[in-house]
Amino acid sequence: MVDAPAAGPALTADFIAATEADWRALVDKTLGEAPFASLEKATGEGIAVAPLYAPAAQPLAPARAVRVDRAWEVATLSAHPAPPRANAEILADLRGGAAAVTLRLDPSGRAGVAIGSAEALARALDDVILELAPTALDAGFLGPIAADWLGAVAKASPNARLRFHLDPLSAYAEVGASPGPIEAHLISAANAAARLAETYPLAQLFLASGRVVHEAGGGEALEVAFAAAAAVAYAKAMVRAGAPMDEAFRRTTLGLCADADYFLAIAKLRAARAVWARITGACEADPTARIEVRSSHRMLTAKDAWTNMIRLTAAGFGAAVGGADTVILGNLTDALGLPTEFARRQSRNTQLVLMEEAHVGRVADPAAGCGYVEALTDQIARAAWAEFQAIEAGGGVIAALNAGQIVRAVDAANAARQAPRIIGVTAFPPTKDTPVEVEVAAAAAVEAPSTRLPGPDGTCPPLKPMRISEAFE
Repeated sequence: MVDAPAAGPALTADFIAATEADWRALVDKTLGEAPFASLEKATGEGIAVAPLYAPAAQPLAPARAVRVDRAWEVATLSAHPAPPRANAEILADLRGGAAAVTLRLDPSGRAGVAIGSAEALARALDDVILELAPTALDAGFLGPIAADWLGAVAKASPNARLRFHLDPLSAYAEVGASPGPIEAHLISAANAAARLAETYPLAQLFLASGRVVHEAGGGEALEVAFAAAAAVAYAKAMVRAGAPMDEAFRRTTLGLCADADYFLAIAKLRAARAVWARITGACEADPTARIEVRSSHRMLTAKDAWTNMIRLTAAGFGAAVGGADTVILGNLTDALGLPTEFARRQSRNTQLVLMEEAHVGRVADPAAGCGYVEALTDQIARAAWAEFQAIEAGGGVIAALNAGQIVRAVDAANAARQAPRIIGVTAFPPTKDTPVEVEVAAAAAVEAPSTRLPGPDGTCPPLKPMRISEAFE
């Protein structure tokens, strides 16, 4: 037996031990007459952010499952109105390193791919191997019909990795109306999900997203609470359609946003996992959340759009460190128009550099034990749980939308937001314009099946998307 080597000098031997009082003395010297409390701040929802935290002993959020192939799923989104061009973008993304794709559908061609039939969807997904590349839909009220189209494209392959991402609640919240009762759309989506679930055992059925709250200017806690309340609404609808409770939650993806404040993004994702675990634990379902993160659109600027590359990188970092399972980064031109091939390549390469070169994601929960992040995680989780309970106490997410409960909270967060310091807009604006090229494409509407269901239309105060920098541009 070989003896163990003698212990070497401690790595901290050359460092002078410093107490909190020592740090405070240095800060006071720097601040001069300004009080230490002047460093304190708060989020738009009033969550306090202190200038100094003690180390945390125990992680507060459950870690995500660790995969051996990739730390997270690099996904891209295509919304070019022409299906052939959308198909070319998707294939280029997959060849360029993306692992998954999302197709935004809009028969009018104004906000997505002009698709109105299963044949048109098949053309947009030509040569995409659905057993290898997870393929998601973003179809609003067209979701149940589009899910059947995607099922037809997959030709009943049990190994097809489909993401139907049915989400009528987000469409309702953003538009402020539904073609027919919103409750009927929930039932229609659940029936479609139940019908497709058996044929496609690997498919994700619902997307319970808080993105509509974020893009309207809402805070982190409300975003998590809205997503959680939507997940409960979808799970209840699935159970009524005949699915077991565990399957209803297991096949629902949480959708959240990440912006350039990566500490808030990290804490928000970790808080969402804690809230999900609390809900699913009460329902005796799988406590592990599957989270899809999209980069924030509200953070992007139209002026000096090149600076969006920094914002998107920070958002990707926050999403990865926070433990996202799938990350969709937008493009630097998204505040201006459709992305060129260059913009799309920059978007996916940002993720690949974070993953393959910076090795972000090699540790399952790198923020665990950080006093600041743990405290922020706990604060957001508690605030989100309180918001979730208020939504459920009022009758659920539909009732909260109809009563204006959600929009009032979003308006309050917008009113509390301090004047922003936006690089390239309100701070360090460029001395000369450096234009960013965008893709120009005319919308070409196509006929599509009606999404109207019997009964009176649902209405609620809409959560209108905004961009923070727009008022200063």
